[in-house]
Amino acid sequence: MLERYKYIFNIALEAVFLNKFRSILTALGIIFGVAAVITMMAIGNGAKKEILDQMKLVGVNNILIAPKSEKQKNNSTKSGDQSSQSNDQEDQKNKGKFSPGLNLNDAEAIKNIIPSVERVSPEVIYETDIVKDGIKRSSKTAGITPDFFQVFALELQEGQMFNEEQLKDGKPVCIIGPVLKAKFFPTENAVGKDIKCGPIWLKVIGVLKKRDISQSSIDNLGISDYNNTIYTPIQTLLRRFKDRSIITAASLHGSTSQIDEDSYVVTSSGTESENTTNQIDKIVVQVKESTQIGPTVEILKKMMLRRHAGVDDFEIMVPELLLKQEQRTKDIFNIVLGAIASISLLVGGIGIMNIMLASVMERIKEIGIRQAIGATKRDIVLQFLMEATLLSISGGLIGIILGLALSKIIMELTDILTIVSPISVFISFGVSASVGIIFGYMPSQRAAAQDPVESLRHE
Repeated sequence: MLERYKYIFNIALEAVFLNKFRSILTALGIIFGVAAVITMMAIGNGAKKEILDQMKLVGVNNILIAPKSEKQKNNSTKSGDQSSQSNDQEDQKNKGKFSPGLNLNDAEAIKNIIPSVERVSPEVIYETDIVKDGIKRSSKTAGITPDFFQVFALELQEGQMFNEEQLKDGKPVCIIGPVLKAKFFPTENAVGKDIKCGPIWLKVIGVLKKRDISQSSIDNLGISDYNNTIYTPIQTLLRRFKDRSIITAASLHGSTSQIDEDSYVVTSSGTESENTTNQIDKIVVQVKESTQIGPTVEILKKMMLRRHAGVDDFEIMVPELLLKQEQRTKDIFNIVLGAIASISLLVGGIGIMNIMLASVMERIKEIGIRQAIGATKRDIVLQFLMEATLLSISGGLIGIILGLALSKIIMELTDILTIVSPISVFISFGVSASVGIIFGYMPSQRAAAQDPVESLRHE
């Protein structure tokens, strides 16, 4: 029995190779279908990984509170005026109210009052020039608390975290990113060395581990480039650099300069010229459970409005929810692309069926001769079914190679992350083989149904 099957297989293989050009054209639908499915699934997997990486960057269960820009406040004021035209008393009540802006007291109140809050990380950020041994580089200097490193899951490569004394007294110490370490301390240990940040000398007490982060994540999510930032206690930055909550004669006259000493200018990374009352640039609030994000946001809105005298000069965002919404959108897009690519497999199967039907009509006399020398209907069915399966399997294998190559080319040329998963390869190959069997069955049945006598007479 095994020899019989082997003989039938050899006949089918010979028939495929005798018509190489037609076989290649027949398999093209399967080849491009499999390649398209693998490529589309690779793009989808890459997009999913980018979203997950971005979620790690913005932290788990985080809520971001940031000052509104002048344009946002103006729009909010206009909207508020329109909604309160019927309430003159409320207008008079709110008129002339002054908000202190986003400040450290807000962060402290959030941490002490809201029970669902796990950690609170206030940040103030300035653009500064970093100088050491004649090497100068522009970078960001961020004033933070130890919660910052836990909120964003940052670890030290060497050195130590800030201690209580350094935090409380605003000591001139800092932790630097790995890019700055490579730039200013390429061949030496950075810990214990001094580095000039603007006009202030800071002692390096730690170096962060490198974290991969794309420029698009920095731009779209508004996060810091952890690898290229200097971190110092927030009290150090407020006391030794600039505290925007302190009103000076210069600020009353519209001056936006921060510190100018030895030609080093420290400027705010935010909208300093628009709003000089915000002591800090943002507050990141981490809640204990994902289910508590919604209620916590509502409490934060009411609490911040009360603390800011009813002035809506802040915005609250949930980066994780925004990213999940983006993920859902991309999932739908990937499903549509995958469905379109899968149609190519269906078209390829129909192509195989059409060519096999044409092949049956061309080889009627061959079928009659085989039946005359003892081939059964089952043998004829197996022969044509094997031919169709060989075409689909070979097309599937070529399609896998093409799909892997296309995924690599797309990633190299467009910077779109593509990840080919084994399951996408198995699914594509399995579908291509199934297509050959399913669409090859009808032509094989038609071939077996030919009358031997009429087949032998056919010219």
